[in-house]
Amino acid sequence: ETYKEFLKTDFPYIPYPTNIDYFWTLVEKGKQLRELHLMESTELNTLITQFPIQGSNIVENINFEFIDNEDSGKVYINDSQYFGNVPLIAQNFIVGGYQPAEKWLAERKNKKLSNDDIIHYQRMIVALTKTAYLMDEIDKIIVL
Repeated sequence: ETYKEFLKTDFPYIPYPTNIDYFWTLVEKGKQLRELHLMESTELNTLITQFPIQGSNIVENINFEFIDNEDSGKVYINDSQYFGNVPLIAQNFIVGGYQPAEKWLAERKNKKLSNDDIIHYQRMIVALTKTAYLMDEIDKIIVL
């Protein structure tokens, strides 16, 4: 009660479960989000991107190239190498004011990506994509 007015203007609204089914559905979605964000979900093992070109693996200049009529594109790390089939929703996903996919690569500028780095980035793209879909599912549940 003391902070009720502040919560209305300064913090996000957290809906109170109106019934037990609604509560357990949100619990399951929350579990899925937690597993994705901690990189523990088995769904991360099904990669949706490719890294098809052999080369130096050095991150020189990062550039996203949108593919017309598709919801994805290529994220170039140098003049010839790229991650293909990167969903636009993952590339543009914002957390805390920045884009994790872009920031992760930017932090590795002028460095060589190891095989583990390449797989980690691809798993991160899966996590961001699935997070966006889960958020949409949660929004639909909340409307009910």
